[in-house]
Amino acid sequence: MSMVLFASVVRVEDGLPLSASTDYEQDKELLETKKHLKGLSKKLGQFPDRCTLKAGSYNVNFTSSLGVGYLMVCTSNYPNVLAFCFLDELQREFIVTYDRKRISSALRPYSFIEFDTFIQKTKQRYNSPRSLSTKINLADMQMEIKLRPPYQLSPEDLRAVNGYSAHVPSKYKGLAPSLMLEPVSLPGVVSCVLSVLCGGLNLLRGVHAIESVLQNEEEDFNYVIAFFLGTAACLYQCYLFAYFAVWRSSKSVLAFALVCLSNMYLYELRNVWQILFHVAVGAFMTLQIRLRQPLGKAPDYNV
Repeated sequence: MSMVLFASVVRVEDGLPLSASTDYEQDKELLETKKHLKGLSKKLGQFPDRCTLKAGSYNVNFTSSLGVGYLMVCTSNYPNVLAFCFLDELQREFIVTYDRKRISSALRPYSFIEFDTFIQKTKQRYNSPRSLSTKINLADMQMEIKLRPPYQLSPEDLRAVNGYSAHVPSKYKGLAPSLMLEPVSLPGVVSCVLSVLCGGLNLLRGVHAIESVLQNEEEDFNYVIAFFLGTAACLYQCYLFAYFAVWRSSKSVLAFALVCLSNMYLYELRNVWQILFHVAVGAFMTLQIRLRQPLGKAPDYNV
């Protein structure tokens, strides 16, 4: 029989359990799987925000967002879509019920044990999918899982979590698409538009500079390089703003430095106000990249 067996809510930063469902299962394999769950809860910040672990007769699924992780154990034949719909429902209710300040200030395990009532009710509904009292949008979740499938944890990942490979470097840093950034703010949109504008201006001037070089061999070709480097730096900053990448902050600073250097080289072709405009836009874009952080990401990485 396919069913949800256990669920818990933890704080991503340190793995502190905030709430969990109550169960009295004594199956040895299930108890062992729950031990894996406890180990995973302390390492959520090292994994992508949506993962699945196959553990014999059971599956462990978890998601993380806004510094909180939602984990569950279900039978191996439980539908993957229903499992993540279940976690998504827990997430939405928990975010509405508790504010982030209260979550971050919690000191004792199971400080939100009253949330167990909601977990139990939701678990009962998802264990009888035909009698779900509220409609769940399976189509949306199916599409989301198809576009961004959960990362499949391996036995090696589990051994690392349990301490057998404590010094193995993290291999999840390259999984940028699996991490979502915070919603875009109005200043962020403005900075992105201005950065694209600067990139377009540099590109246009670069094309004109190529024409000048072709018509006059004495023209400095380095100006062409400077214009195109400025274009690349502006567009790369837009990319860093829109998508997660490892070392985002450091890369944005390097891109800003490239904007400054290219404009310093072009001082003979631009007046002071034009240079100040390009540098100011680059600085503003860099600030917005640093302010827009990934959702639910532990502060271990330099982002």
